Amino acid sequence: MTINNKLKYRKVSVAVFLIFILAVTGLQAQSSLNASGNVALGNSGSVSYSIGQVFFTTTSGTNTSIAEGVQQPYEISNVTGIEQTISKRMNIQVYPNPTTNLLKLSVDSLKTSILIYELLDINGKLINSKKIINNIEYIYLGNLPSAIYFLKVSIANKEVEIFKIIKKS
Repeated sequence: MTINNKLKYRKVSVAVFLIFILAVTGLQAQSSLNASGNVALGNSGSVSYSIGQVFFTTTSGTNTSIAEGVQQPYEISNVTGIEQTISKRMNIQVYPNPTTNLLKLSVDSLKTSILIYELLDINGKLINSKKIINNIEYIYLGNLPSAIYFLKVSIANKEVEIFKIIKKS
């Protein structure tokens, strides 16, 4: 081997070694101290989730939004508003959310007597259903476990609004 070839071989060896060192020291796995987590399975697939992470990325599509790898704040939002013209004419509020025992449903409408609310669990199982008689209805959740629930307000069997309710202990 000539001196030129030895120098080229040495340079290549040093370069490969440096790339290896940079790759090994530069690679870091994501890690977090999580409070909880699980895998949700369904007919359409599965979702792994954890609670207690600090960083996130949000991906949005036409009908959906996914926040990846994060600690999610309590989300207070309307899930859907199917009858837009009806829901624009009446102001429906649910508070406090998150709640521990008592949920207040407030409806500013003259026709509250034709409204019905349904409290559903995360699987869509009906827990409670009642005709809305007053502009303010109180819904007792103290006997329910901490979880996410949905409160559906309907008029003539048409959904007006669905609220995501967070019940905490």
